[in-house]
Amino acid sequence: MPTFDPNNALMQDAVNGKVPTEQGTLVLKEFMTQSAVTKLAKYEEMTKPEKEFTYLASGPGAYWVGEGERIKTSKAQWLTAKMISKKLGVIIPVSKEFLRYSIADFFTQMRPAIAEAFAIKFDQAALFGVDSPFGQGVSVFERIKASGNSVVLNSLGNLYDELNGVMALVEDADKDVNGFTTTRRFRQKLRGTKDGNGLPIFNDATGGATQQALGLPIGYVDSKSWDYEKAALLAADWNYTRYGIPQGMEYKISEDATLTTIVDADGNPINLYERDMVALRVTQQVGFMTLTDDAFAAITPATGA
Repeated sequence: MPTFDPNNALMQDAVNGKVPTEQGTLVLKEFMTQSAVTKLAKYEEMTKPEKEFTYLASGPGAYWVGEGERIKTSKAQWLTAKMISKKLGVIIPVSKEFLRYSIADFFTQMRPAIAEAFAIKFDQAALFGVDSPFGQGVSVFERIKASGNSVVLNSLGNLYDELNGVMALVEDADKDVNGFTTTRRFRQKLRGTKDGNGLPIFNDATGGATQQALGLPIGYVDSKSWDYEKAALLAADWNYTRYGIPQGMEYKISEDATLTTIVDADGNPINLYERDMVALRVTQQVGFMTLTDDAFAAITPATGA
């Protein structure tokens, strides 16, 4: 029996199965490049849908010791957390001609659309809890709301002071802000802000490097993922945010489904059979969690919640 080869097999002959490893890896790379959360948060290796891990909540203490005295013993505080992955899915309608592509070529064509859809949906859930399957109070902004760690935009008269203020809120908990996230439309404000010595706080890095403000990396979120009424910028010690991807992608092709979540120009659901189209459904398990309230802070708009 010949070995299955995604470079030769056509989509019309393999309408469901696992996304070929090479194409699936490339989709994940693009997803992780486009998602602000995956760029900033700490990755946890996952081999199963659930993973328990321990993290250092506070370190051991040291003591002054006199000559001949016993050294006191103190314990580090280690806490246990459980991360559970949830299924993330996307459905993309395409023309029937795509069925004549090889599987490898098909996913090469679909890769940008799949990665963008995954990144938008994942960032929405992780940052603001929008349609989140991870539970109440897990998203970054829900943590900020619980802690009250926020500074109102334009309340201090200068964005430099406001960034310093949100960093100080995290530092009050003995944690260090190691990155910001916002949208590209806020970049103008960062670019135009100067510190007390008249020096710009923004570094527009070139050569594919990460842009920075106050020396810290900025993860840009697709505008569709952002809630402008809640926040203008988020700051965090992202070591207290974890994500994991436990298994590969799976796909299925349908030729006769009716897609109820998108409509045509007349407002009618898309019926694939009537339009001689097909739809690609891709699913992927993704895990996410935050570990504490006080590692996050936000600059919020004056009219925000």
